[in-house]
Amino acid sequence: MSADLLARRYRRLLAVYPPEHRRAYEEEMLAVLLAGARPGQTRPSAGDAVNLIGAGLRSRLRVGARGFTEPAWIDAAAVTGVLVALLLFATAGWSLVDQVAPDPLGKPPLPPATPDQIDWLRLGGWAAVFGAALAGLRRVAAGLAWAGVAAWVVLAGATVADQPAYVIDTLPQFALAVVAAGSLTLPAPPRRALRMLGGRRLGAFGLAVVLAVGVLAANRVSYPKLDPDGPWYSFHGLNAPSPVMILGFLAVLGVAAVAVLFGLAALAPVIRWRLVVLLAPVAALVLLIDISLAGEAVDTLHLYARPLVAVRLAALVLVPAVTFLAGVVLLRRREEARRMAARGRPAA
Repeated sequence: MSADLLARRYRRLLAVYPPEHRRAYEEEMLAVLLAGARPGQTRPSAGDAVNLIGAGLRSRLRVGARGFTEPAWIDAAAVTGVLVALLLFATAGWSLVDQVAPDPLGKPPLPPATPDQIDWLRLGGWAAVFGAALAGLRRVAAGLAWAGVAAWVVLAGATVADQPAYVIDTLPQFALAVVAAGSLTLPAPPRRALRMLGGRRLGAFGLAVVLAVGVLAANRVSYPKLDPDGPWYSFHGLNAPSPVMILGFLAVLGVAAVAVLFGLAALAPVIRWRLVVLLAPVAALVLLIDISLAGEAVDTLHLYARPLVAVRLAALVLVPAVTFLAGVVLLRRREEARRMAARGRPAA
């Protein structure tokens, strides 16, 4: 009776190992563990538990790392690196427009009111990453992307004590930079992203970026003054002297959204799902900042800043990481279930 109970508890610990490892070695490992047990022992020793859990987690990490070298992940990473670099280039361009034509109704900006060398370096740097990735210079693109990540860390480290809200506001861009750099680091064949996307899909994404930035820039130029002479209308950040102009802005943004959907729909499902997994941590970070940290890091006028405590810092790091790991696990289980169903076997 005690041996059966001990065996069940050892099996629970062995469940930490990957399924492939358990199918090959579980019975042999269990026999060795039971042979070394004391008479009447009903629970694994603390040393055995620590060793089994540690070894199982290391084995899972090795299997997980090998999984990212699969062709589907390589293709998805190549596409993600190019698209995120394009998005960061557009974001840098909008940042320049935002400083040249600041929001007259918004909060006072923390950065300088005019573009500086760092702003131009961001714009040129992400343009270079995008161009190098398309040209097949993956290592150059990855190196430039990691340089951008390192530059953000240096600049953020110098300002986090005085301007924590500014650092938090730029965290999503930093997360996108990490995604781009990590995606471009995976070894992919030259110009793989260009072959996966094709000219039409890449053109659709480029059109969406141009239209979105163009609408925001046109909206900013046509912004009403602080004390306008006539009526003006507002809709979710879009401002114009007439509702027809706002409808025009929305129509152009709708075309941009359709272009993005067209580009995504043309990708293979395995690429689309991996694209979602790679970008989900950024979405989780944005939600965390907008919901959980709203009003906590800084007041609306930037008159004072509240320090970032350890709990908030841990959340900013752990939430994206857990989101990514959960996405990887769920995607693998989904694909494993589909493979088992195709073979006529129930999923494990």
